[in-house]
Amino acid sequence: MVGIVIVSHSAEVAEGTKKLAQQMTPPELPLAAAGGTRDGRLGTDATLIQEAIQSVAGPDGVVVLADLGSAVLSTEMALELLPAEVRERVVLADAPLVEGAVAAAVESSLGKSLVEVKAAAEAARNLSKVS
Repeated sequence: MVGIVIVSHSAEVAEGTKKLAQQMTPPELPLAAAGGTRDGRLGTDATLIQEAIQSVAGPDGVVVLADLGSAVLSTEMALELLPAEVRERVVLADAPLVEGAVAAAVESSLGKSLVEVKAAAEAARNLSKVS
C-alpha cells in the first residue's frame, strides 16, 4: 500500500486528520502525521516530516499532504534529506488536507498505485460540500 503523510502546522490537526483517515481504512495502512515543531509549538519541522515519510515508506511509495505554503517548503526540504531511493518514490499532492488525506488513504487501502492515490487526493479539491 502507498504510505500517506499528513503535514500540518498543528500537531493536533495532523493527528486528528490521521485519526479520521484511520476510521475509514484497515489498521495496516501506512499512515503518519507530522505536525508542529519538535518542542510542541505551531509550525513545521523538516526533520519530523522526513522521519514521518521514512516511517511509512515502502515499495509502493508515499503521498504527502500539507496544510499551508510553508508546510510545503518544509516538506520539500525534508525530501532533500531523504536517501535518493526513498525520495524517488515520494510525491507531494496539491490537495486539501483533510479531504485529500481521507481520499488518498481510502484509495491506498484499495491497493491503488502511487499515481492513482495522488490523483484521488488532488481530485478531492473539487468535491462539493453543499448542493
